[in-house]
Amino acid sequence: MREKIKNEAWEWTKAITLALILAFIVRHFVFATSIVEGTSMEPTLEDGERVLYNKMVYLVGEPDRGDIVIIQRPTKNYVKRVVGLPGDKVEVRDHTLYVNDKKVDQEYLNQEAIKETGDFSPVTIPKDKYFVMGDNRDISKDSRTGLGYISHDEIIGRSELIISPFDEWSWTR
Repeated sequence: MREKIKNEAWEWTKAITLALILAFIVRHFVFATSIVEGTSMEPTLEDGERVLYNKMVYLVGEPDRGDIVIIQRPTKNYVKRVVGLPGDKVEVRDHTLYVNDKKVDQEYLNQEAIKETGDFSPVTIPKDKYFVMGDNRDISKDSRTGLGYISHDEIIGRSELIISPFDEWSWTR
Protein backbone atom coordinates (compact mmCIF):
# COMPACT_ATOMS: atom_id res chain seq x y z
CA MET A 1 0.00 0.00 0.00
CA ARG A 2 2.76 2.42 0.95
CA GLU A 3 4.59 1.64 -2.30
CA LYS A 4 1.42 2.36 -4.30
CA ILE A 5 1.04 5.81 -2.68
CA LYS A 6 4.71 6.53 -3.30
CA ASN A 7 4.40 5.55 -7.00
CA GLU A 8 1.25 7.64 -7.40
CA ALA A 9 2.91 10.67 -5.81
CA TRP A 10 5.89 10.22 -8.15
CA GLU A 11 3.59 10.03 -11.19
CA TRP A 12 1.79 13.21 -10.12
CA THR A 13 5.10 14.98 -9.57
CA LYS A 14 6.27 14.01 -13.06
CA ALA A 15 2.97 15.11 -14.65
CA ILE A 16 2.97 18.48 -12.87
CA THR A 17 6.63 19.07 -13.72
CA LEU A 18 6.00 18.25 -17.39
CA ALA A 19 2.97 20.57 -17.45
CA LEU A 20 5.02 23.42 -15.95
CA ILE A 21 7.84 22.88 -18.45
CA LEU A 22 5.39 22.86 -21.37
CA ALA A 23 3.64 25.98 -20.06
CA PHE A 24 7.03 27.73 -19.77
CA ILE A 25 8.00 26.77 -23.33
CA VAL A 26 4.65 27.86 -24.79
CA ARG A 27 4.66 31.14 -22.81
CA HIS A 28 8.22 32.12 -23.70
CA PHE A 29 8.61 30.77 -27.22
CA VAL A 30 5.19 30.35 -28.84
CA PHE A 31 2.44 32.59 -27.41
CA ALA A 32 2.35 35.53 -25.02
CA THR A 33 -0.10 38.24 -24.06
CA SER A 34 -0.05 42.01 -24.34
CA ILE A 35 -2.41 44.66 -23.03
CA VAL A 36 -3.67 47.32 -25.45
CA GLU A 37 -2.87 50.73 -23.97
CA GLY A 38 -4.81 53.70 -25.28
CA THR A 39 -7.26 54.13 -28.11
CA SER A 40 -4.92 54.13 -31.12
CA MET A 41 -6.23 50.78 -32.42
CA GLU A 42 -9.96 51.52 -32.08
CA PRO A 43 -12.33 50.32 -33.43
CA THR A 44 -10.44 47.03 -33.83
CA LEU A 45 -8.92 46.86 -30.35
CA GLU A 46 -9.95 48.84 -27.29
CA ASP A 47 -8.00 50.23 -24.37
CA GLY A 48 -7.41 47.59 -21.71
CA GLU A 49 -8.07 44.54 -23.87
CA ARG A 50 -5.57 41.71 -23.52
CA VAL A 51 -4.49 40.05 -26.75
CA LEU A 52 -2.78 36.72 -27.29
CA TYR A 53 0.03 37.02 -29.81
CA ASN A 54 1.98 34.48 -31.80
CA LYS A 55 5.74 34.75 -31.21
CA MET A 56 6.74 32.03 -33.70
CA VAL A 57 5.04 33.28 -36.84
CA TYR A 58 7.77 35.75 -37.85
CA LEU A 59 10.61 33.37 -37.08
CA VAL A 60 9.51 31.38 -40.13
CA GLY A 61 7.83 34.12 -42.18
CA GLU A 62 7.53 37.85 -42.71
CA PRO A 63 4.86 40.32 -41.60
CA ASP A 64 2.18 40.89 -44.20
CA ARG A 65 0.08 43.94 -44.99
CA GLY A 66 -2.85 44.08 -42.59
CA ASP A 67 -1.22 42.07 -39.79
CA ILE A 68 -1.70 43.49 -36.30
CA VAL A 69 1.74 43.26 -34.73
CA ILE A 70 3.34 43.77 -31.35
CA ILE A 71 6.32 46.13 -31.57
CA GLN A 72 8.88 46.05 -28.79
CA ARG A 73 10.61 49.29 -27.92
CA PRO A 74 12.85 49.96 -24.90
CA THR A 75 10.19 51.82 -22.91
CA LYS A 76 7.00 50.00 -23.96
CA ASN A 77 5.34 47.74 -26.50
CA TYR A 78 3.01 49.04 -29.21
CA VAL A 79 0.16 47.29 -31.02
CA LYS A 80 -0.16 48.52 -34.63
CA ARG A 81 -1.24 47.38 -38.09
CA VAL A 82 1.34 46.75 -40.85
CA VAL A 83 0.45 49.02 -43.76
CA GLY A 84 3.62 48.95 -45.84
CA LEU A 85 6.31 46.37 -46.52
CA PRO A 86 9.98 46.91 -47.40
CA GLY A 87 10.24 48.78 -50.72
CA ASP A 88 6.57 49.85 -50.78
CA LYS A 89 5.50 53.41 -51.53
CA VAL A 90 2.90 54.56 -48.99
CA GLU A 91 0.80 57.72 -48.96
CA VAL A 92 -2.54 59.07 -47.87
CA ARG A 93 -4.28 61.34 -50.34
CA ASP A 94 -7.79 62.75 -49.77
CA HIS A 95 -8.08 60.55 -46.66
CA THR A 96 -7.43 57.43 -48.76
CA LEU A 97 -4.50 55.07 -48.17
CA TYR A 98 -2.47 54.15 -51.24
CA VAL A 99 0.27 51.54 -51.35
CA ASN A 100 2.30 51.42 -54.54
CA ASP A 101 -0.22 53.81 -56.13
CA LYS A 102 -3.12 51.39 -55.48
CA LYS A 103 -6.02 52.28 -53.23
CA VAL A 104 -6.12 50.03 -50.16
CA ASP A 105 -9.48 48.70 -49.01
CA GLN A 106 -9.50 49.11 -45.23
CA GLU A 107 -12.56 47.09 -44.26
CA TYR A 108 -11.38 47.13 -40.63
CA LEU A 109 -11.96 50.92 -40.44
CA ASN A 110 -15.24 52.75 -40.13
CA GLN A 111 -15.99 55.87 -42.21
CA GLU A 112 -15.15 58.20 -39.32
CA ALA A 113 -11.66 56.72 -38.96
CA ILE A 114 -11.09 57.01 -42.71
CA LYS A 115 -12.21 60.67 -42.71
CA GLU A 116 -9.83 61.40 -39.82
CA THR A 117 -6.83 59.94 -41.62
CA GLY A 118 -4.67 62.92 -42.43
CA ASP A 119 -2.95 63.17 -45.78
CA PHE A 120 0.81 62.67 -46.05
CA SER A 121 3.21 62.71 -48.97
CA PRO A 122 4.50 59.49 -50.49
CA VAL A 123 7.30 57.72 -48.64
CA THR A 124 9.28 54.72 -49.82
CA ILE A 125 9.91 52.22 -47.07
CA PRO A 126 13.58 51.24 -46.71
CA LYS A 127 14.83 47.69 -47.10
CA ASP A 128 14.20 45.56 -43.98
CA LYS A 129 11.71 48.09 -42.53
CA TYR A 130 7.92 48.21 -42.14
CA PHE A 131 5.40 51.04 -42.03
CA VAL A 132 2.73 50.71 -39.34
CA MET A 133 -0.35 52.71 -38.42
CA GLY A 134 -2.96 52.54 -35.70
CA ASP A 135 -6.56 52.07 -36.79
CA ASN A 136 -7.58 55.24 -34.96
CA ARG A 137 -5.50 57.29 -37.38
CA ASP A 138 -6.27 60.71 -35.91
CA ILE A 139 -4.54 60.02 -32.58
CA SER A 140 -2.19 57.11 -33.26
CA LYS A 141 1.54 57.29 -32.59
CA ASP A 142 2.83 55.24 -35.49
CA SER A 143 5.26 55.35 -38.45
CA ARG A 144 3.89 58.76 -39.43
CA THR A 145 4.05 60.35 -35.99
CA GLY A 146 6.96 59.26 -33.84
CA LEU A 147 7.59 55.53 -34.19
CA GLY A 148 9.21 55.81 -37.60
CA TYR A 149 9.97 52.76 -39.69
CA ILE A 150 9.91 49.46 -37.81
CA SER A 151 12.69 46.87 -38.04
CA HIS A 152 11.87 43.20 -38.36
CA ASP A 153 13.59 42.47 -35.04
CA GLU A 154 11.34 44.99 -33.26
CA ILE A 155 8.25 42.99 -34.27
CA ILE A 156 7.89 40.34 -31.59
CA GLY A 157 4.63 38.76 -32.71
CA ARG A 158 1.30 38.88 -34.50
CA SER A 159 -1.91 39.46 -32.57
CA GLU A 160 -4.24 36.49 -32.90
CA LEU A 161 -6.99 36.66 -30.31
CA ILE A 162 -8.64 39.04 -27.84
CA ILE A 163 -8.71 37.04 -24.59
CA SER A 164 -9.85 39.65 -22.08
CA PRO A 165 -12.40 40.80 -21.21
CA PHE A 166 -13.77 37.27 -21.47
CA ASP A 167 -17.08 38.30 -23.03
CA GLU A 168 -15.20 39.83 -26.01
CA TRP A 169 -13.15 36.82 -27.11
CA SER A 170 -12.59 37.14 -30.86
CA TRP A 171 -9.93 36.81 -33.54
CA THR A 172 -8.03 40.00 -34.27
CA ARG A 173 -7.43 39.27 -37.93
